[in-house]
Amino acid sequence: MKKTFFTFALLLITTVFYSQSITGKWKTIDDETGKAKSIIEIYEKSGKIYGKVVEILDASRTKELCQDCPGEDARKPIMGLNVIKGLKKDGDEYSGGQILDPKNGKLYKCLIVLESQDKLKVRGYIGFSLLGRTQYWYRVK
Repeated sequence: MKKTFFTFALLLITTVFYSQSITGKWKTIDDETGKAKSIIEIYEKSGKIYGKVVEILDASRTKELCQDCPGEDARKPIMGLNVIKGLKKDGDEYSGGQILDPKNGKLYKCLIVLESQDKLKVRGYIGFSLLGRTQYWYRVK
């Protein structure tokens, strides 16, 4: 009986912690048009969170380059581009890194919060988080 209870408790704890991860594939939604734009794969590397474009949903834009991106991202294909860079977990949120908007080539500070298992709040901002914009991304199953 004790073994069964311990096994069940361990399985429950593992499931709760595993399902609370932001890693995986997320569908981005254009906050101006409301249309799905891309799929971003969020992954962890050396204790930090990164996200790269793995699919562009508008077939006419799959070959676009990041014309105005700074530094090493300049004129690289948007497909495969890391748009989330170096976030660290801080309580229930991820911050301390940057997010790149390939549309205008600008880097913003970034704050990500997992609102539910399948909904991610992504905020890019300048200076402090009041000056920015929020998007909601949805887990791809």
